[in-house]
Amino acid sequence: MEDTSTVLGQAYYVLFTAALIFLAIMVVLCLIRAIIGPKVADRIVATNMMGTMIMVMIAILALMMQEGYLVDICLIYAMISFLAVVCLTKVYLGVYQEKKIEEAKKNGSD
Repeated sequence: MEDTSTVLGQAYYVLFTAALIFLAIMVVLCLIRAIIGPKVADRIVATNMMGTMIMVMIAILALMMQEGYLVDICLIYAMISFLAVVCLTKVYLGVYQEKKIEEAKKNGSD
């Protein structure tokens, strides 16, 4: 008869593997959403979701492999992902405001 901790360890391994496969599929779907859009806001949200799912994947790998340094990598990735989304949002807002100003000038000059 197998030890209970061995059976539980195998169950966790199967659960974590299934979660990683599910998250990988979701990252691919978010990548498709980021590519086809249709709007810039959709692309930014998809990019943010991909970053979040990749952080969860790194955390699951840290649990599976019992490696503490992966948690540090996950935290660094979180900071980089947050900074990337903030930069993309700032660029998007700048472009959006320029379009509104140009449209106001066109409508005002007519």
